[in-house]
Amino acid sequence: MSEPRPSLADALSRSILVHTSDVLDAAIKRVGAQITHDLAGSTPVFLTIMQGGLMFAGGLALQLDLACEFDYVHASRYRGKTSGGGLLWLARPHLPLHGRDVLLVDDILDEGHTLSGIRDWCGTQGARTVRIAVLCEKRHGRTVPGLKADYVGVEVPDLYVYGYGMDFHEQGRNLPAIYALQG
Repeated sequence: MSEPRPSLADALSRSILVHTSDVLDAAIKRVGAQITHDLAGSTPVFLTIMQGGLMFAGGLALQLDLACEFDYVHASRYRGKTSGGGLLWLARPHLPLHGRDVLLVDDILDEGHTLSGIRDWCGTQGARTVRIAVLCEKRHGRTVPGLKADYVGVEVPDLYVYGYGMDFHEQGRNLPAIYALQG
């Protein structure tokens, strides 16, 4: 028999608000302008990392003044838990990446094992460049060596964060703000 899923309402009662929707909207607009400038003249593959990157990707795509081709990848280490294991590929992109500029779009750069694995895989597929855009970044010194995001919306504390695409036990991805669990 499986354990009952923790309650999102309980998590919210033990959490602090980290970033409001207004702050996130402004950050996404800023990141979109940076990407538009940097990739001008290119038709990048906009590669959303599911499921966490979906909310950020949708908002970011609307801020880009670029012709993009859209695809997604679904790889996970968490599988509904709060700590990860080995990388599990659930779906790989359908668009060919050889010779293309790729923009990986994800919810958060924490330790970066998932992002690093996907970035490296894009390289093996012959991507010309691979850039990483994340809504959030934790700066804590535990990130995979050599991995950094090219575009960061906001910084978050070194706590368990959820909302705006990030989940608390598969719940709360649709919250319009980012929260940090206390304790």
